[in-house]
Amino acid sequence: MYEAGSDIASATLPKFGNNPKNLKIDLPRVICHPELIFLGDDVSLGHGTFLVAQTAYPAFASGAAQIQQFPPTSKSRITIGNRVTATANLQIAAMSEIVIEDDVLLASNINITDGLHGYKNAYEPYVTQAMCRIAPIRIKRGCWIGQNVVILPGVTIGEMSIVGANSVVTKSLPDRCIALGSPARVIKNWDDNAGKWVCTSDDAAEKTGMQK
Repeated sequence: MYEAGSDIASATLPKFGNNPKNLKIDLPRVICHPELIFLGDDVSLGHGTFLVAQTAYPAFASGAAQIQQFPPTSKSRITIGNRVTATANLQIAAMSEIVIEDDVLLASNINITDGLHGYKNAYEPYVTQAMCRIAPIRIKRGCWIGQNVVILPGVTIGEMSIVGANSVVTKSLPDRCIALGSPARVIKNWDDNAGKWVCTSDDAAEKTGMQK
């Protein structure tokens, strides 16, 4: 049964902007404007994947005063590198550009969106207001993004960094750090000289205060 389901999932994949090898995206899934999505080789995305290279808003609702257009600034709107894996329910919606580099490990229920719903008018339904704060997102090589993480517009997550479960990333993170919380903050950095993770000064001070 599982093999048959996998065969159906592979056979029904849409035509993407390139021709990735050994691509696996389980069913059920939602993929919009695949021609603006570029995928690396050996990518595996679990069930519930939602990939939307958005060209206009609202896309699924009516009643807006006007349609907001997102003309492509480059050929690619969503780029996912080689050997990227996601357990399940990965949600990516791009109005500008979202890049996930090679070898990124994604847990379940991760939301990555490079724009937010507008809320200028408290008397107009938010679903019909123009999207705002649109800014590119990049997750650099080798990162590990934990379960239920939300990554907000304009964020870059540095190479080989870790974001803990249930975190909301509102600001960019440096290379080789561990961050968690809402909003996410760096609690450890990799020390090349020591060859291990070292607590940040703020985190160490906080722990010391708690122990007193």
